[in-house]
Amino acid sequence: MSIRFDGKVAIVTGAGAGLGRAHALAFAARGATVVVNDFGGARDGTGGSSQAALAVVEEIRQAGGTAIADGANVADYEQVQAMVKRAVTEFGRVDILVNNAGILRDKSFAKLEMSDIEAVLDVHLMGSINCSKAVWEIMREQGYGRIVMTTSSSGMYGNFGQSNYGAAKMGVIGLMNALTTEGRKNDIRVNTIAPVAATRMTEGILPEAMLARIQPERVTPAVLFLASENAPSKTIIAAGGGAFAAATVVETAPVLLPDEAVTPEGVAARFSDIANWETARPYEESGHQVQTFLKLVCGM
Repeated sequence: MSIRFDGKVAIVTGAGAGLGRAHALAFAARGATVVVNDFGGARDGTGGSSQAALAVVEEIRQAGGTAIADGANVADYEQVQAMVKRAVTEFGRVDILVNNAGILRDKSFAKLEMSDIEAVLDVHLMGSINCSKAVWEIMREQGYGRIVMTTSSSGMYGNFGQSNYGAAKMGVIGLMNALTTEGRKNDIRVNTIAPVAATRMTEGILPEAMLARIQPERVTPAVLFLASENAPSKTIIAAGGGAFAAATVVETAPVLLPDEAVTPEGVAARFSDIANWETARPYEESGHQVQTFLKLVCGM
């Protein structure tokens, strides 16, 4: 079955270049009306220009699609609200939000200034919160919505020099988890992409031959799937170079210690059993994890 977005309106943040541009072009090619959002700043978030977003809009229009450019800074909730209001005024609805905008300020934790931490959190985490909040009531009233967050292996697994970025990128997974539960009854599905791609945020890090194999266009198919009508929810897809994997948070089966062993030494003695990853499983909601503990401890 072909995945199409005819009649759907999609907002893609950070869509002036790289992954966001690839996403915006692909949505438009499959029938969506696209709001191409880009603040136009440098990789560290400084500066600002509307030229990149306007160029992507022109590409979409030349190909026969419909799009508008918007320069809202995702870290500014009032600007985001104005962007969403404009989309609804012009197109009547918002069906899809791809939270892609991001910046980097990489330094070891010892050298990071608080301003570097705040700037990265403001764009990646608060930007995702601001944009999701601004479209939430619209999607609830429509009884339909698709939101795609953007995480990173740096958040899920850690990377030197990216404590600010990693914290933000793990934060959006927590946001996805909560919004999945809250959006279920209104058919709002929330998922996350973990891209491996050649963008200005990865340039200079990998050899050119590798970068040629991991162009953004080879990540975008997963984003469109996660934003489609029959998409799953609460799903993380890692994607790069045309390869795809699913990721999730798992927890081992709890081990009940006898009362006399509920001590640090007791935990140490049974740690190999506690950390037995063969028993690991994901939980659909936090309440299910709590129930597992209560059933074991209280016999409930």
